[in-house]
Amino acid sequence: MIQTTSKALLLACMAVLVVGWVQAQTEPAFDLVITNGHIMDGTGSPWYSGDIGIRAGKIAAIGNLSRAPRERTIDAGGKVVAPGFIDMLGQSEMTILVDPRLPSKIYQGITSEITGEGNSIAPLNEAIIQSDRKSYEYYHVTPDWKTFRQYFARLEKQGISINLASYVGATQVRRVVLGDEDRQPSPEQLEQMKALVREAMKDGAVGVSTSLEYAPAPYAKTDELIALAGEAGKFGGIYATHMRNESDSVLESIDEALRIGREGHIPVEIWHIKVAGKNNWGRMPEVVAKIKAARAAGADVSADTYAYTAWYNDFSAFIPPWAHDGGTQKLVDRLKDPVTRARVRKDMLTPSRDWDNEWQEIPGPEAIMIGAVQNPALLSMQGKRLSEVAKLWNKDPIDALFDFLIQDPNTGVAVFGMSQPDVTLALQQPWVSVDNDSEGTSPEGLLGQAHPHPRAYGTFPRILSKYVREDKALSLEDAIRKFTALPAQRMRLTDRGVLKTGMWADVVVFDPATVRDRATFDNPNHLSEGMEYVLVNGVPVIHQGKMTGALPGKVLRGPAYVP
Repeated sequence: MIQTTSKALLLACMAVLVVGWVQAQTEPAFDLVITNGHIMDGTGSPWYSGDIGIRAGKIAAIGNLSRAPRERTIDAGGKVVAPGFIDMLGQSEMTILVDPRLPSKIYQGITSEITGEGNSIAPLNEAIIQSDRKSYEYYHVTPDWKTFRQYFARLEKQGISINLASYVGATQVRRVVLGDEDRQPSPEQLEQMKALVREAMKDGAVGVSTSLEYAPAPYAKTDELIALAGEAGKFGGIYATHMRNESDSVLESIDEALRIGREGHIPVEIWHIKVAGKNNWGRMPEVVAKIKAARAAGADVSADTYAYTAWYNDFSAFIPPWAHDGGTQKLVDRLKDPVTRARVRKDMLTPSRDWDNEWQEIPGPEAIMIGAVQNPALLSMQGKRLSEVAKLWNKDPIDALFDFLIQDPNTGVAVFGMSQPDVTLALQQPWVSVDNDSEGTSPEGLLGQAHPHPRAYGTFPRILSKYVREDKALSLEDAIRKFTALPAQRMRLTDRGVLKTGMWADVVVFDPATVRDRATFDNPNHLSEGMEYVLVNGVPVIHQGKMTGALPGKVLRGPAYVP
C-alpha cells in the first residue's frame, strides 16, 4: 500500500514537471525583461522589487521572471524603473518634422507629448501658410497637410521617437475663418469654426485649446470660446488654456476658464500655471485657493507647470493686442510708423488690467533674454539681455525692442518674472502635473542653432534634482506621479502612465541620486544626464545612456477618433 502510494506520488510529480516543461516550451518568450529594478509604478506608491516582462510593445508580466525565456535583458541594477514621462505641453509639432528623434525630450525621460497651444498644426489653409511662410522656411518644412488626419499620417509615415497627441487650437480655427483681424464672427462663421473643431476631434484631436495672450487670440470673446469648447466637450475632449492674463488679472482669468468649462461641459487644464510680474509675487496662495475651491465645488479643473522662474514666449507679446490686428506684417508696419509707435510705447508704459502688459511685469530690460531668432543677421544677439542690446545699439530699451521686432517679428525671449516660492507652491499641488512648454530640439544641426529656454532640455530632470533631491519640496514618488499617472489620468490615456500588465511599455530606468539637467539660460543646448534606459512602446530610444535612433512612437488620438 505504501509502495503504491509512493509510486503514484512519484508519477504525479513527474506529470507536473512534464506539464511545466511543456508550458515553458510553448509560452512565447518575452522580447525584453527588465530585471533587478526598484519599480515605482506611477501611482505615488513606494517602490517594490521585481522584473518587468515586455512583449509586442506592452507590459506582459511583472514579478519574478528569472526563469522566463526572453530575447534581451536589461539589468536595472537597483535603479528606479518608472513609467515614461508625459509632457503636458510640448510644442514639438513642427520640430518633430525636422528631427523626429527629439533628443532633448528623450534624454529627459519624456515618452509622450501633448501639444497644440492655441495655434495648432492644423487645420491649415493657404492664407495661413502664406502668413506663416517664414517659419516654415526657417525649419525647411513644406506644409503638405491641411487637416489633422493628413498631418498624423505624415508623422506615421516618417516615424517618431515619442508618442504625440494634439489639441485643436481655437486660435487656429479662428484664423482659418476670420484671418488675423480684430473682428467677431457672424453666426454663420461661428458655425464654420465649430465644424472645424468637430472635424479635428474626429481626426484624433484630444480637445480644444486657447492661448489668449497672443494675437489674434485676445480678439475672441468668452462666448466664442464656450461655443468651441462645447463642441470638443461633446466628443469627450478637454479644454486647455494659456489664460488671458497670468499677472494682475490672473484670478479673473481663472474665472473665465472655469466658466468656459462649466458652460461648455468640458474639463479644464490650465497650462503653465503662474503668477507673473513683480507686483504679483506672493499671490500663488490665492490662485491655489481659488482652484481648490472650484474643485471642491465640483469643477473638473487641474493645471501643470515647468517649475522655472522665467517664462518663454514671443518677443512680440510685449506689444499690445490692438497693434497685432491684421497679422505680422501689419505689426511691423505699425512699429515703423512714428505716430503708431508712440502710441504702442504709451500703452506699454501705462499699467493696465485689460491686457497682459509684460513690460509692467519685469524689473527692467535686463530681465529679458533674447532666445531663438529667425533672422540670421541677429544670431549674435541670441543669449543677450535686452539691456545689452540697447547699449550695443545705443538706443532706449523700448526702441531697441521695437527695432528688433522690425528685423525679426518671430523672435522668442526668456522673461524673468516669477518668484521661486510661488513656483514651488504650484508644483506641490496634488492636481498639478508637469509641462516642458518647449519644442523638442537637439544640440546638433538646424535646431542646435537656436537659443531656447533651458526647460527645453531640462524640465523633468531638474525637478528630480532640484525639487526632490536638493530642496526636498517633493518626494520622489510624488514627482513620478506628476510625470506619469496624473497626466495620463487627465488626458484619458488609459493604457499608459502606470506600470501594470497590459499597459504600453513606456518605461524609464534612472538613478535618482545622479539624474540632472545641464541646460542653463546662458548655455541651454545641453542634454540632460541620468536616463540609463528610455523605452517607447517597448523599444529602447535610450540604451545605456545613448540614443539609439529608433522611432517607435505612436500618434495618440483622442476619444472621438473615427478611423
